[in-house]
Amino acid sequence: MSAQQKAEELGIVFEKQTPGYLNLCIRSGNQLLSSGHVSTMKGKLGAGLTTEQGYEAARDCAAKILNSVWNAHGTLDGLKVVKVLGCVNSAPDFIEQHLVINGASDLFHKVFGKEGDGFHARSALGFGSLPTGVAVEVEAIFEIKG
Repeated sequence: MSAQQKAEELGIVFEKQTPGYLNLCIRSGNQLLSSGHVSTMKGKLGAGLTTEQGYEAARDCAAKILNSVWNAHGTLDGLKVVKVLGCVNSAPDFIEQHLVINGASDLFHKVFGKEGDGFHARSALGFGSLPTGVAVEVEAIFEIKG
C-alpha cells in the first residue's frame, strides 16, 4: 500500500489550501520544508494537559503537515521523512516532550514505514509559550525520492 493510501486509510483529510501570509510547505531542490503547524488543542503540558493529550495534539500537527505536503506535491507517494522538530508548550518541570512528539513521529511511521521512509531524525523541545497558546507546534522536512 502506498503512503498516500495509508494516510487516507488512517483518516487523514486532504483538502485544497488557500495561500495565506506564509507558505505552509515549500519545495527547495529535492526537499519539501513545512512551516510550523500548530495543534487545535491549546494549553500547557504539565499544567492542565497530560502527556497523552499532548501526544494527540502532536498527531494533529502531523496530519496538518501531511495535508500541506499533499498540497505542495500532489501526493505523499515518493517521499521520505528526513527531520521533525516538535515544540511543546511546557510547564517548567515538564520533562516528557519526547513522549508528546511521539504523536507526530508515530503518524509518520504509520504512513511512511518505521523502518523505511518514515524513519527520521527529530528534536523535541519544551517552550514557555507558543503562539496563541497552542499546546504543540511541529515542522518537518521531506525528501522527494528519485
